[in-house]
Amino acid sequence: MRFALLASLVFGLAPPVLAHPLAPCVLELRETAGGQVDVGWKTPLVRPRGAELEPVLPTRCRTVSTPTVTQEGGGVWTRWTIDCGRGGLVGERIGVSGPGSVALGAIVRVTLADGRLVQGVASPGKLLLTVPARPRALDVMRDYARLGVAHILTGPDHLLFVFGLVLLAGTTRRLLATVSAFTLGHSITLSLAVLGFVDVPSGPIEVAIAASVLALAVELARPRAAVTLIRRRPWLMAAAFGLLHGLGFAAALREAGLPAGEIPLALLSFNVGIEAGQVGFVLGVLALRRSVGTLVENLPGWLERVPVYAMGSLAGYWWLDRLIALMR
Repeated sequence: MRFALLASLVFGLAPPVLAHPLAPCVLELRETAGGQVDVGWKTPLVRPRGAELEPVLPTRCRTVSTPTVTQEGGGVWTRWTIDCGRGGLVGERIGVSGPGSVALGAIVRVTLADGRLVQGVASPGKLLLTVPARPRALDVMRDYARLGVAHILTGPDHLLFVFGLVLLAGTTRRLLATVSAFTLGHSITLSLAVLGFVDVPSGPIEVAIAASVLALAVELARPRAAVTLIRRRPWLMAAAFGLLHGLGFAAALREAGLPAGEIPLALLSFNVGIEAGQVGFVLGVLALRRSVGTLVENLPGWLERVPVYAMGSLAGYWWLDRLIALMR
C-alpha cells in the first residue's frame, strides 16, 4: 500500500468542492413554426478556472427578447428568444466558444419545429456542430462515449472508490474480478434508472456514494491480519456499491438528456465511455505502483496508513457536506 502515498497526495490537494463531478454546460434551442427560437444556456456553478464557454448561434439570427437569469440546482440558466427567419436551424452551425477543458464541454440540444430532437456534445476538440436533418448513429456513439469518459474522470468520489478497490484487491486476478463486479453493478442500475424502471432523487444518492467511499476506507484501515468477508471476497462489496454508483452515473446522463430514437445506443455508448475511463485510471494506478514501489521501501511503516486515512477523511468530508446540503 505504500505506492498509494503519492496518489493520496494528489487527491488531498484537490479542492473539496470537487467532490461532485464537473457538470457540462447545456445549450438548448427550441424552434417554433414562425422562425423564432427559444434559447437556454446553462453554466455549472462549479467549473475549472479559465474554462469559460459562451454559446455560438447562427449570425443571421437576431435577439428579440431580454435575457432572464435563474439559478436552478447546480447551475445558472440564461434564457432568451432569437428570430432566425424562415430558414430554420437545419444546416446551421451552433455550439460554444472559449478555452473549455476536457471536463467542461457542452451538451447541445436542438428541438426542431417538426418536433425532432437533434443532440450532440461540443468539446474543445469540436466546438461547433452542424444541425443535420437527421441525427447519425455514429455521432451519437462518439458523443456519448466521450461524455462517459469525461464524467468518470472528473468524479473524484467515483475514482477514489476505484482507487480503494485496487488497494483492497491486491493481486491482479482479484483486482480483475473486483473491478468487473463494480462494472456489472453500476451498469445494471445505470440502465434501469435511465430507462425509467428506477427513480431515486440524486441528493440521497450523492450522500450514499460518499458513505460507500468512507466504508471502503474503514475496511482498508483494519489490520491486515483481520480476515473479514470483504477481505476474502472484495468483489461482493464492489458489486453492491456498484449498484449505488450506477444511480449517480444515471443522474449525470439524465442531466445531459438522451436523443429521441437513439436511447439504447446513447446509453450503451455512455457506459462504454465510463468503462474506458475507469480502465485507464486503474492502469494509471498500477503503473504508479510499479514506478514508485521501489522508491518507498525504506519509508516508515506508519506511512502505509496515510493513503487510507486521506481517503477516509475526504469521504467523511464529502458525506457531511452533502448531508448538510440535503437537509437545507
